[in-house]
Amino acid sequence: MDKAFILKEASDSIVSQDLDKAREIAEQTLTKGYDPMEVIEKGFTEGISRVGDSFERGELFLPELIQAGEAMKVATDILNAAVPSDNRRKKGRYVIATVEGDVHDIGKGIVVSMLKAHGFEVFDIGRDVSIDKIIDSAIEVGADIIGTSALLTTTLKVQQKLEEKLKSRGIRNNFKTMVGGAPCTERWAKRIGADAYAEDAHDAVKKAVDLLIAN
Repeated sequence: MDKAFILKEASDSIVSQDLDKAREIAEQTLTKGYDPMEVIEKGFTEGISRVGDSFERGELFLPELIQAGEAMKVATDILNAAVPSDNRRKKGRYVIATVEGDVHDIGKGIVVSMLKAHGFEVFDIGRDVSIDKIIDSAIEVGADIIGTSALLTTTLKVQQKLEEKLKSRGIRNNFKTMVGGAPCTERWAKRIGADAYAEDAHDAVKKAVDLLIAN
């Protein structure tokens, strides 16, 4: 079973929402000695992107989207745990959530996997999360970065309210903030005062590293 086959099977296991297959491929990755991060990025992430595209086209529905996300989590948890210890030195603490009123978290799941693979200590507090819970969680774990995802145009305003609440509580300078999600843009991030906008999971890792370096 060569690497190209592993990558294809990893992608297909997510598209088919097959948790057992995703687990099997992750375990085979380790048995064969392939790079866990490469299989996450070029296999499982490619699959979750295909699922996201199908969802956007109306070919998949929310339960299937969630099931695919669970398959992704099963696989990446196995592979992230196998990343060499030198690569798992914690770069920083990152609290991430999908904002209140929004139950979509497939993109967030990809970001979480990629951040963990690149050495961040990630606290994923879920979807449909209130502003106060996001802030309280960030305070509790001593987060360096707060990342929020909004997949609906109607929930974008929650990202703005988060910025406002951080300021009103006098703790805006305690954290760097990042925003993402389909309707988000660089212009939106600047408008609300967020520190960075991430276009995708790869961009999220790069921007998070840049924020820590600049801090």
